[in-house]
Amino acid sequence: MDLAAALALQIVYGIANLALISLGLAIVFGMMRVINLAHGEFLMLGGYTVVIATNNGVSIWIAMLVLAPLVVGIVGIVVERLIIRWLYGRMIDTLLATWGLSLLLIGLVTSIFGASTATTIAPPLGVIPIGEYSSSAYELMLVGITVALILVLYAALKLTNLGLIARGTMQDPEMAAALGVSTSHIYMMTLGIGAAVSGLAGGLLAPVTGVLPTIGAVYIAKAFITVISGGASVLAGTASASLLLGGINGITAYLTGPTFGEIALLLAAIVLLRLMPRGITGTLFRKSL
Repeated sequence: MDLAAALALQIVYGIANLALISLGLAIVFGMMRVINLAHGEFLMLGGYTVVIATNNGVSIWIAMLVLAPLVVGIVGIVVERLIIRWLYGRMIDTLLATWGLSLLLIGLVTSIFGASTATTIAPPLGVIPIGEYSSSAYELMLVGITVALILVLYAALKLTNLGLIARGTMQDPEMAAALGVSTSHIYMMTLGIGAAVSGLAGGLLAPVTGVLPTIGAVYIAKAFITVISGGASVLAGTASASLLLGGINGITAYLTGPTFGEIALLLAAIVLLRLMPRGITGTLFRKSL
């Protein structure tokens, strides 16, 4: 019984981890149709923001929950103003531009911090005993934060005028502009929010994974697989795909090891997209957010 409880908590954490690293990409790709290959580097910048802040005496909670999303959100706005705003509707061009941005950010961070050793931060909180086993209290807290983040984003997009304007602009920018909406500002705000969510995720995961200049490569593949498997709906798609793929990954990893867990996740995504080419929400929850 203790083993089952400990295993269940690890699987739930794996699902939350997958959702957390994918939410920022889901906002940018799902709403704006911008293929952001620098998404992993936004997560990496969030991690390094926490490292630098805590090394200079800032509380780890302020660093993770305030500074990481703020810094990366500002970076996202700058990137949108300087690069992405000229490339809307040109998906291949945004792919190439953000790939170049990814390489630039990796090079800059490597020149500052070096490439060989991961920078680590001690996770706050402690462990929770589960009979003969234990679970990280911080990982359980991340599950709660992920759920709260999804609910906050849902409320912002569904229940506020700003969210309504943003969704309307992404669906029909010409009509939104005719109604007096500054579509340029909406695009900038949306990419900035997506980047801030990515920075928050990177900051929260830094105590668990450590930080390297190339750690974005670990995140980007899983994030894209999750978002594409989820389909057009930003939040419902990310949540449902994370639940399915994260559960398969966690169970397979327990039975056969982490390498086969990653393989099972990829195979599950391939089968899912073969059966549901438009993703989970494109087939099952078409009117969901």
